[in-house]
Amino acid sequence: MDAIKKLNLKGHLLTAISYLIPIVCGAGFLIAIGMAFGGSYQAALVQGEFSIWDALATMGGAGLGLLPVVISTGIAYSIAGKPGIAPGFILGLTANAIGAGFIGGLLGGYLAGYLVTATLKHIKVPNWAKGLMPTLIIPFFTSIIGGLIMVYIIGVPITAFTALLTNLLNGLGSSSLLVFGAVVGVLSGVDYGGPINKTVFAFVLTMQAEGLNGPITALQLVNTATPIGFGLAYFVAKLFRKNIYSSIEVETLKSAVPMGFINIVEGVIPLVMNDLVRGVTATAIGGAVGGAISMALGADATVPFGGVLMLPTMSRPWAGALALLANILVTAVVLAVIKKNIPQEEMDMQREVEEDEINLADIQVF
Repeated sequence: MDAIKKLNLKGHLLTAISYLIPIVCGAGFLIAIGMAFGGSYQAALVQGEFSIWDALATMGGAGLGLLPVVISTGIAYSIAGKPGIAPGFILGLTANAIGAGFIGGLLGGYLAGYLVTATLKHIKVPNWAKGLMPTLIIPFFTSIIGGLIMVYIIGVPITAFTALLTNLLNGLGSSSLLVFGAVVGVLSGVDYGGPINKTVFAFVLTMQAEGLNGPITALQLVNTATPIGFGLAYFVAKLFRKNIYSSIEVETLKSAVPMGFINIVEGVIPLVMNDLVRGVTATAIGGAVGGAISMALGADATVPFGGVLMLPTMSRPWAGALALLANILVTAVVLAVIKKNIPQEEMDMQREVEEDEINLADIQVF
């Protein structure tokens, strides 16, 4: 067990996912905007035979198609530093070539990284050849050994496992889809883009690589709905004659809610940290409802990012919109009900303190 902990498998995965997310965001927005305006992915962009929207969708699709390569390279780099980049890249391409997909890319990254560290530790070369280690010896030996292991040892069981998992999820009934969606929704939301969210993201991204768009759609809809739900809770609370946010928190909402529309959930973290139990409770309940509805109704965005821009890429946009709306409403109502009321006197005192912090009379010119 200690040996496994020293490998830091989870830490390297989370590091690689942090490298992956900007690519997912960029490519996801490209394909979402392109498809929203009628574009489609093209096998080849032949001059004069495509529109700008086709070009955007194709660029985004090309980026998303290389996610196994990106995750493999990121893991290998996290483990071995710069020497891990080339073998990680090659093993990621190999995983794509043999149909091992995202899981193959994950394993390829670990394989490349640890092969590099083993090579650095155990292979000794003369002084005149040390300069060749990072540019020739390490990339060549680790790529050829890792590539052959990927093709002849890892590839077959990973491909079979992926097919089994795909068939299992495709065979889920309505009640099972509700439960699965609720679990994805809860795990997606409760740490606001943190390690749990990223781990679930890696799993559902694997499913999307195999043509199952439902799980990642549920995750992304929950991420989109949570900040908007926190914003709506402000107005719902007013119906109950409650002030649930301080004046500082209201200012935070002004940036957190717009960020939510484009699937950035981290803006609500300051609000949650001020009232952790109630914030997480509302997020979990809302996420469970939204995720369950998303999976049960078959919301199936073809992009893994984009917020509300994901809706036009779905075969049933109404399903995604309904799941998003339910998630927002449930999060808002639960938060408005369970959060404590802030007395008006306390709100007024906070405003006075804020005004005192910036007092022009205190400014002196020497």
